[in-house]
Amino acid sequence: MFLVGFMGAGKSRVGRALARRLGWRFVDLDRRVEAHAGRSIARMFRESGEAAFRQAETAGLKRLLGELKDSSGTVVALGGGVSAQAENRRLLRGAQTVFLDVPAGTLWERCRGERGKRPLVEDEASFLRLYDSRRPHYAAAGMRVEAADRSAKELAAEIVEKLGFTQGSTTGKRERL
Repeated sequence: MFLVGFMGAGKSRVGRALARRLGWRFVDLDRRVEAHAGRSIARMFRESGEAAFRQAETAGLKRLLGELKDSSGTVVALGGGVSAQAENRRLLRGAQTVFLDVPAGTLWERCRGERGKRPLVEDEASFLRLYDSRRPHYAAAGMRVEAADRSAKELAAEIVEKLGFTQGSTTGKRERL
Protein backbone atom coordinates (compact mmCIF):
# COMPACT_ATOMS: atom_id res chain seq x y z
CA MET A 1 0.00 0.00 0.00
CA PHE A 2 1.38 3.40 -0.99
CA LEU A 3 0.56 6.68 0.76
CA VAL A 4 0.63 9.76 -1.46
CA GLY A 5 0.15 13.45 -0.77
CA PHE A 6 1.90 16.78 -0.62
CA MET A 7 4.77 17.56 1.72
CA GLY A 8 3.57 17.92 5.27
CA ALA A 9 0.50 15.69 4.76
CA GLY A 10 1.77 13.18 7.33
CA LYS A 11 2.56 10.25 5.02
CA SER A 12 5.43 8.96 7.18
CA ARG A 13 3.59 9.45 10.47
CA VAL A 14 0.40 7.82 9.20
CA GLY A 15 2.36 5.12 7.39
CA ARG A 16 4.08 4.04 10.60
CA ALA A 17 0.75 3.95 12.47
CA LEU A 18 -0.94 2.05 9.65
CA ALA A 19 1.87 -0.52 9.44
CA ARG A 20 1.70 -1.04 13.22
CA ARG A 21 -2.06 -1.49 13.11
CA LEU A 22 -1.85 -4.05 10.30
CA GLY A 23 1.30 -5.76 11.56
CA TRP A 24 3.01 -4.84 8.28
CA ARG A 25 6.44 -3.47 7.45
CA PHE A 26 6.83 0.30 6.95
CA VAL A 27 9.10 1.88 4.32
CA ASP A 28 9.72 5.60 3.83
CA LEU A 29 10.94 6.06 0.25
CA ASP A 30 12.60 9.41 1.04
CA ARG A 31 14.71 7.79 3.79
CA ARG A 32 15.70 4.96 1.44
CA VAL A 33 16.75 7.42 -1.27
CA GLU A 34 18.82 9.35 1.29
CA ALA A 35 20.46 6.16 2.58
CA HIS A 36 21.32 5.00 -0.94
CA ALA A 37 22.75 8.41 -1.88
CA GLY A 38 24.54 8.89 1.43
CA ARG A 39 23.16 12.41 1.84
CA SER A 40 19.97 14.26 2.70
CA ILE A 41 17.39 15.27 0.14
CA ALA A 42 18.12 18.94 0.86
CA ARG A 43 21.81 18.32 0.16
CA MET A 44 20.98 16.42 -3.06
CA PHE A 45 18.93 19.40 -4.24
CA ARG A 46 21.74 21.84 -3.38
CA GLU A 47 24.58 19.81 -4.86
CA SER A 48 22.94 18.06 -7.82
CA GLY A 49 19.62 19.79 -8.46
CA GLU A 50 16.03 18.64 -8.51
CA ALA A 51 16.32 16.66 -11.76
CA ALA A 52 19.08 14.47 -10.33
CA PHE A 53 17.08 13.95 -7.15
CA ARG A 54 14.01 12.92 -9.16
CA GLN A 55 16.13 10.37 -11.05
CA ALA A 56 17.40 8.96 -7.73
CA GLU A 57 13.83 8.89 -6.42
CA THR A 58 12.57 6.93 -9.44
CA ALA A 59 15.51 4.52 -9.19
CA GLY A 60 14.68 4.03 -5.50
CA LEU A 61 11.03 3.36 -6.33
CA LYS A 62 12.06 0.78 -8.95
CA ARG A 63 14.34 -0.98 -6.45
CA LEU A 64 11.58 -1.01 -3.84
CA LEU A 65 8.96 -2.34 -6.26
CA GLY A 66 11.40 -5.09 -7.24
CA GLU A 67 11.72 -6.07 -3.59
CA LEU A 68 7.96 -6.03 -3.09
CA LYS A 69 7.11 -8.25 -6.08
CA ASP A 70 7.27 -11.43 -4.05
CA SER A 71 5.91 -10.06 -0.81
CA SER A 72 2.95 -8.23 0.57
CA GLY A 73 2.24 -6.56 3.84
CA THR A 74 4.17 -3.31 3.33
CA VAL A 75 3.05 0.29 3.80
CA VAL A 76 5.15 2.77 1.81
CA ALA A 77 5.24 6.53 2.36
CA LEU A 78 6.10 8.13 -0.97
CA GLY A 79 7.75 11.52 -1.31
CA GLY A 80 5.49 14.41 -2.24
CA GLY A 81 6.85 14.63 -5.78
CA VAL A 82 6.70 10.94 -6.70
CA SER A 83 3.16 11.12 -8.12
CA ALA A 84 4.03 14.18 -10.20
CA GLN A 85 6.48 12.16 -12.33
CA ALA A 86 4.90 10.29 -15.27
CA GLU A 87 7.28 7.33 -15.03
CA ASN A 88 6.49 6.89 -11.34
CA ARG A 89 2.75 6.98 -12.04
CA ARG A 90 3.31 4.26 -14.63
CA LEU A 91 5.34 2.18 -12.14
CA LEU A 92 2.57 2.51 -9.52
CA ARG A 93 -0.28 1.68 -11.90
CA GLY A 94 -2.44 -0.99 -10.30
CA ALA A 95 -0.91 -0.52 -6.84
CA GLN A 96 -3.09 0.29 -3.86
CA THR A 97 -2.69 4.04 -3.25
CA VAL A 98 -4.14 6.26 -0.55
CA PHE A 99 -4.15 10.06 -0.85
CA LEU A 100 -3.76 11.89 2.46
CA ASP A 101 -5.63 15.07 1.59
CA VAL A 102 -4.82 18.16 3.63
CA PRO A 103 -5.82 21.73 2.66
CA ALA A 104 -3.00 23.76 1.12
CA GLY A 105 -3.12 26.43 3.84
CA THR A 106 -2.66 23.82 6.55
CA LEU A 107 0.26 22.28 4.65
CA TRP A 108 1.89 25.70 4.33
CA GLU A 109 1.56 26.27 8.08
CA ARG A 110 3.15 22.88 8.75
CA CYS A 111 6.03 23.35 6.30
CA ARG A 112 6.90 27.04 6.23
CA GLY A 113 9.37 26.81 9.09
CA GLU A 114 11.27 23.96 7.40
CA ARG A 115 12.85 25.86 4.51
CA GLY A 116 16.30 24.31 5.04
CA LYS A 117 14.94 20.79 5.41
CA ARG A 118 12.39 20.96 2.58
CA PRO A 119 14.07 22.31 -0.57
CA LEU A 120 10.85 23.27 -2.35
CA VAL A 121 9.55 25.42 0.51
CA GLU A 122 10.46 28.94 -0.59
CA ASP A 123 7.52 31.28 -0.26
CA GLU A 124 3.80 30.77 0.12
CA ALA A 125 2.90 31.65 -3.48
CA SER A 126 5.33 29.13 -5.03
CA PHE A 127 4.33 26.53 -2.43
CA LEU A 128 0.65 26.90 -3.37
CA ARG A 129 1.42 26.77 -7.11
CA LEU A 130 3.36 23.53 -6.61
CA TYR A 131 0.50 22.11 -4.54
CA ASP A 132 -2.03 23.02 -7.24
CA SER A 133 0.11 21.40 -9.96
CA ARG A 134 0.48 18.13 -8.01
CA ARG A 135 -2.99 17.76 -6.49
CA PRO A 136 -4.61 16.18 -9.59
CA HIS A 137 -2.01 13.39 -9.48
CA TYR A 138 -2.69 12.70 -5.81
CA ALA A 139 -6.43 12.77 -6.43
CA ALA A 140 -6.02 9.89 -8.90
CA ALA A 141 -5.20 7.57 -5.97
CA GLY A 142 -7.51 4.65 -5.30
CA MET A 143 -8.64 6.16 -1.99
CA ARG A 144 -8.77 9.66 -0.54
CA VAL A 145 -8.70 10.35 3.19
CA GLU A 146 -9.21 13.79 4.73
CA ALA A 147 -6.11 14.00 6.89
CA ALA A 148 -6.13 17.48 8.44
CA ASP A 149 -6.41 17.80 12.21
CA ARG A 150 -6.59 14.06 12.82
CA SER A 151 -4.16 11.77 14.60
CA ALA A 152 -2.13 9.15 12.78
CA LYS A 153 -3.99 6.45 14.74
CA GLU A 154 -7.38 7.81 13.65
CA LEU A 155 -6.29 7.95 10.02
CA ALA A 156 -4.82 4.44 10.16
CA ALA A 157 -8.09 3.12 11.61
CA GLU A 158 -10.11 4.81 8.86
CA ILE A 159 -7.88 3.42 6.11
CA VAL A 160 -8.07 -0.09 7.54
CA GLU A 161 -11.85 0.17 7.82
CA LYS A 162 -12.33 1.57 4.30
CA LEU A 163 -10.14 -1.14 2.79
CA GLY A 164 -11.79 -3.87 4.82
CA PHE A 165 -8.49 -5.22 6.14
CA THR A 166 -8.15 -7.14 9.34
CA GLN A 167 -5.26 -6.59 11.70
CA GLY A 168 -2.27 -8.68 10.60
CA SER A 169 -3.59 -9.19 7.05
CA THR A 170 -0.70 -9.70 4.64
CA THR A 171 -2.58 -10.76 1.54
CA GLY A 172 -3.32 -7.28 0.28
CA LYS A 173 -6.88 -8.50 -0.36
CA ARG A 174 -9.99 -7.29 1.33
CA GLU A 175 -10.65 -9.33 4.40
CA ARG A 176 -13.75 -8.62 6.43
CA LEU A 177 -13.81 -8.99 10.19
